[in-house]
Amino acid sequence: MSIRHEIKSQLAKLLATEDLIVEHRQVETAQFDVHTRVLTLPQWDRASEVVYDLLVGHEVGHALFTPDDDGPKGGVPHQFINVTEDARIEKLMKRKYAGLYKTFRRGYSELSNEDFFCLENEDIGKMNLADRANLHFKIGDYTYIPFFSAEEDCIIKTISDAETFEDACEAAKMLHKYCEKKLNNEEQPELPQNQTSGSSDSSVEKKDQEELTTSESQEPIDPIDSENTSGEEEVDTQEVQKPTDNLEVKTADNLEDRLKELINDSAGVNVYVERPILNLDTVIADNSEIHQLIDDDSKRQKDQYTETDLYYYQLIDDQYVNFKRSAQKEVNYLVKEFECRKAADSYARASTSRTGVLDCTKLHTYKYNEDLFKKVTTLADGKNHGLVFVLDWSGSMSDVLLDTCKQMFNLIWFCKKVNIPFEVYAFSNEWIRRSYGQDLPLHYEEKEGLLAVDENFIMMNILTSKVNNKVLESQLKNIWRIASAFNRNSYGGRYTVPIRMSLSGTPLNESIVALHQILPMFQRQNKLQKVHCIILTDGEAGHLNRHVKILPMKGDPYMGSNRLTLNTFLRDRKTGTTCKVPPEHYNFTNLMLKNLKDNFPSVNIIGIRLLMPRDGNHFIRIHGNTYEEIEEMSRRWKKEKSFVIKSSGYDAYFAISSSAVSQDTEFDVDEGATKTKIKQAFIKSLKTKKMNKRVLGEFISLVA
Repeated sequence: MSIRHEIKSQLAKLLATEDLIVEHRQVETAQFDVHTRVLTLPQWDRASEVVYDLLVGHEVGHALFTPDDDGPKGGVPHQFINVTEDARIEKLMKRKYAGLYKTFRRGYSELSNEDFFCLENEDIGKMNLADRANLHFKIGDYTYIPFFSAEEDCIIKTISDAETFEDACEAAKMLHKYCEKKLNNEEQPELPQNQTSGSSDSSVEKKDQEELTTSESQEPIDPIDSENTSGEEEVDTQEVQKPTDNLEVKTADNLEDRLKELINDSAGVNVYVERPILNLDTVIADNSEIHQLIDDDSKRQKDQYTETDLYYYQLIDDQYVNFKRSAQKEVNYLVKEFECRKAADSYARASTSRTGVLDCTKLHTYKYNEDLFKKVTTLADGKNHGLVFVLDWSGSMSDVLLDTCKQMFNLIWFCKKVNIPFEVYAFSNEWIRRSYGQDLPLHYEEKEGLLAVDENFIMMNILTSKVNNKVLESQLKNIWRIASAFNRNSYGGRYTVPIRMSLSGTPLNESIVALHQILPMFQRQNKLQKVHCIILTDGEAGHLNRHVKILPMKGDPYMGSNRLTLNTFLRDRKTGTTCKVPPEHYNFTNLMLKNLKDNFPSVNIIGIRLLMPRDGNHFIRIHGNTYEEIEEMSRRWKKEKSFVIKSSGYDAYFAISSSAVSQDTEFDVDEGATKTKIKQAFIKSLKTKKMNKRVLGEFISLVA
């Protein structure tokens, strides 16, 4: 059974009750840096769920209760401190989380049954006290661990009673001293019958002693025997001087070695990346600068146009005027739906109270009516809203950009009518390309482990509610003209787009990164309670790269970028989430949207996707989760040319046929048309109006 590392990371954070940095890497043992608060876990993919939980709980215990301390001085081996400290932190973890007792017991039982302590051919009674203590506190609940003296019982009780790290260190000193004393007694040299222990001590203290004498008998010792004895004493002296060389906790070593077998050596190296914090001063292109460029370029073009060019130029403006006039019905419908839903919501929040003032119109009913006082109905204040639009300015939008702008203009006119502030950003990587002579500072400080954002990425603030109505009207016309110029089916081909406004790649994911700063700034500047983000696009973008430090053969290291691997995890320290990066590009965008939603749960993130008729079925297949859902979306797409996805990274993802949007909603037929053509035009008009109303109604239900 495969282990989901992100779930175990969440388990570690929940147990630690803090935003630990949890990393699963190709290491042999678990490590916790108490200073940086980084918990590094091996990829125990071969471990069972209960053993994995045991190991995670144990390491979190160190994270919670082990201080940033080197431990006691005085030559106490680190293994002995591990024995006492492991017993202490596991006791505290069981006390803090009562349910962990069963996890620890079952986990150690499984490890014991699989002989992770290597006890199969061992006599536990002959082990040193450190080994027996280690076994006692890990598997002592179901395995008999003998102790042979009151002194050993006292040391075990001291370990068991340790509450602080200092207590554990003192217990480690006692344990080490006892094991050292026992080892010295076992390795004491066997003396001749006529030699006492006192003379042996004398030989140890004098390294250069050439002959031995007994303390009780004055008889001389044979020179040969003296030489042999002296040689034996020299060897024994070295062993007695360094008794701790043989002091080790074999059961701890065995467990550590066997746990390495649970590590999946074939697993790829896990990589952890985070979002960069962008500098909005360099990311956002100013609204006035953009339209100044467009106006200057337009003025230059008009001076060079022929009469024919000016005629077609005027046709584009006339199309805008006609569209604005025809769109007023849909805008009014949006306003009506919005106000109705707000009124219904206000009614639901209404509270009625009696004032204590008599209602004279009811005095005549005093015999049968007790309610003679005036009432006051109070309504809770409604929320003030704001909208942020993100428009796809990529090359693939050329044929649908005008239709997309039509949908966006409807929403902008709606915002103006109900007095909702808005900002419209178009993402691009053409505005500040270095070839244009721009030399702006980087959007952020490039560091290893950050997602890489293209240095040419920009958010063009093409429309804003901060300008007056006259300026806004002029800016809307500018965008209409540019969108018409990209549309091969309009007269805009004669209009030349400023080179810095050219369509580009699709930095959609970069724009989602930027929204982490744009949304709170927009909310703060306009003092809003509710923000809605609408992303209008015709497709998803590719994965972002990650920054890595490049070490060249010659020269200084520099910061480069690499593609994301299959074992890459997106980590967010603010929300405490760690999610694996999916291999599919569209799911990566969903992951970025989910991360945005986690950071701003009160923000509605709405996607509007215009699809070519031939692309509908493919879009349904990649976003449908179940067969039934795919069938339902296919049915609606075939019949209604639109549907809504609620299971993607968006709160709602509206898919609309570009051909249906481009159809004129006005009932207009040529003079002298036959009854059949009139009927067809009327039905076509009704279908388009019905689709628009349904989509707009669902949109308003989210916004209101």
